[in-house]
Amino acid sequence: MRSIAIAAAAMVALSLSAGTTLAQNKKVDKALTYYNSGEYTKCRDMLIKYSADVKDRPTKGLVFFYIGECSRNLSDSRNAERWYKKAVQAKYSNPLATLYLADALKMRGAYEDASAQYSAFQDLMPQDPRGEQGVSDCEKALEWISKPTRHIVFPARWLNDKEADFAPCFGTDSTSIYFTSSREAATGNAQNTNSGMFYTDIFYAEKDKKGKWSIPVPIQGAVNSVSDEGSPYVTPDGNTMFYTSCKNIKNQSLGCRIYMCHQEDGQWTSPEEVVLFQDSTVTVGHPCLSPDGKTLYFSSDYQEGSMGGRDIWKADRIGKNSWGTPVNMGSGVNTAGDDVYPFAADDGSLYFSSNGRGGLGGLDVFRYYKKDGQTLTENLRYPINSAGDDFGYHLYKTYQRGYFSSNRDGSRGDDIYGFFLPPIEVNIEGVTKNEETTVVINDATVQLTGSDGNQIETKSDKNGQFRFKLNENIDYMFVASKSGYLKGIGKETTKGLTENTTLHIEILLTPIAQVVEIENIEYDFNKANLREESMVSLDKLVELLDVNNNITIELRANTDFRGSDEDNMKLSEARAASVVEYLVSKGINPDRLTSRGMGESNPVKVTKKIANKYPFLKEGDVLDEAFINALSNNQDKEICHQLNRRSEFAVLRTDFQEHGIKFGSED
Repeated sequence: MRSIAIAAAAMVALSLSAGTTLAQNKKVDKALTYYNSGEYTKCRDMLIKYSADVKDRPTKGLVFFYIGECSRNLSDSRNAERWYKKAVQAKYSNPLATLYLADALKMRGAYEDASAQYSAFQDLMPQDPRGEQGVSDCEKALEWISKPTRHIVFPARWLNDKEADFAPCFGTDSTSIYFTSSREAATGNAQNTNSGMFYTDIFYAEKDKKGKWSIPVPIQGAVNSVSDEGSPYVTPDGNTMFYTSCKNIKNQSLGCRIYMCHQEDGQWTSPEEVVLFQDSTVTVGHPCLSPDGKTLYFSSDYQEGSMGGRDIWKADRIGKNSWGTPVNMGSGVNTAGDDVYPFAADDGSLYFSSNGRGGLGGLDVFRYYKKDGQTLTENLRYPINSAGDDFGYHLYKTYQRGYFSSNRDGSRGDDIYGFFLPPIEVNIEGVTKNEETTVVINDATVQLTGSDGNQIETKSDKNGQFRFKLNENIDYMFVASKSGYLKGIGKETTKGLTENTTLHIEILLTPIAQVVEIENIEYDFNKANLREESMVSLDKLVELLDVNNNITIELRANTDFRGSDEDNMKLSEARAASVVEYLVSKGINPDRLTSRGMGESNPVKVTKKIANKYPFLKEGDVLDEAFINALSNNQDKEICHQLNRRSEFAVLRTDFQEHGIKFGSED
């Protein structure tokens, strides 16, 4: 299948040589000459015909193996599986029969059976990493299928025909598309014995204002011929096309080349070859330009500097149709297998297909990109990838939608599939509670404000619960309010989320009459200077004052009883003043703030919250000098001293209003 899609005739590096294997059997030997020249259809047909005449088991196993090999190179995994299985049953001596049987089973999605064959290959060839890798891939495939990505994949029925359709490419916008097809309307109506398909042409379709696609037709002009043309890339302005052509004369492949042409008055001009390597035997294909048009990406079987199989290369433009020395994309992209069909996205990512990185089966689509100064390569997973070959991925600009090709289960050979990534569904479930008692608060008003300017309001139910639906990549603030309480604040973000998610939040409201401790306020010993770690808590207090802009408060600082009463009072006054000074520096109106030093005069009365944290204390205990001195454990005493050394605030008024004078006012 797909002479352009994989360019099997010219771009496959044969893993075995069959030229002299069966010289004693002239019929089989003749068939294998076709194998060595890449004419897999002829070779397979002849070997199947001759297989009944082969009697001895070793030769029969070898014949079965090469029928499987022909089927594999024709992307016919079902027949490949059948004949590899026959070769294994005939005890063919080459362990590759077991490996390729496992590969064929994996391409059918029979992952458990495939895993068993990979294990068998591992036993035969313990030094070959492909056995262990195959077992791991099968386990991973089952996991990915059970946990698919959010992509929605669907067959592009308006483009597909009963013959092969693949390698889609957008035109000037998402309403026009170019692709490769071997359907009857193609110019070349003969069968390519290398690929098993009819020769391919480049076709075009467009969508009307009502959203209906036209019937695909061959592009007009001098591009399509009786040979294979396909894998088009059209520049965003619609005026230039790069494509692959594999010329054949009397079923003899002349290799694949990249060509460039232009559109004039709806016709594509005579193509001009894009010369990338001086060696005329090198095959190149699958062209794609970078978004700025300065770099050409392509695949090739060029061996010098190759990672193995077909690699992806790039060349920089140095003229209208002249290019610098090609550079291999390296191990971040290329493998010992086949790495093909590059597509350069607007965000700098390079998408490509590979059968050398494991995955779900056959060719999988991968993304190569940079993040935080590192280069990463990731499998797009299921359902973009399948047990079959998935290739020719083409994304529309920066949007998460586009097309790709696949011969997955349900396809008629190679078909084109569309995909889109729906928005992430993010919900948040919250509860409003009394900060002191942790009892739920019902009928509280909860207001959501997003960094996108969106505002929504709801009420907490009888259980104190509320729920919102959130948008992607947004920071959110939640403010809960109820009469008799200070407004409570909560924050969440949907930035960085990649899966449907339900977030959870708890918003605590403090009774206005309650004295509130400002937790984690730290000072140097016997000093009033705030430590840097105190700023986090004070910044939260700034937020609280901003949303409760109608209140005035008294800032209180307390010390433990150690030291003189006079010194403790002075220290606490200075500490309370330092908190006020910080809040004013953050924009809080000084008219809303009063400082008060409490010294050691106000020991803590243990709350339920404190008692839950420190089991040696009971709710209602007062941590005065007598209580602390009665404790036998010095560590417990120090905890009590620490609890007494606290900063807190009390609400004085709830009717504060900002006043200001407008310039130019007559009042």
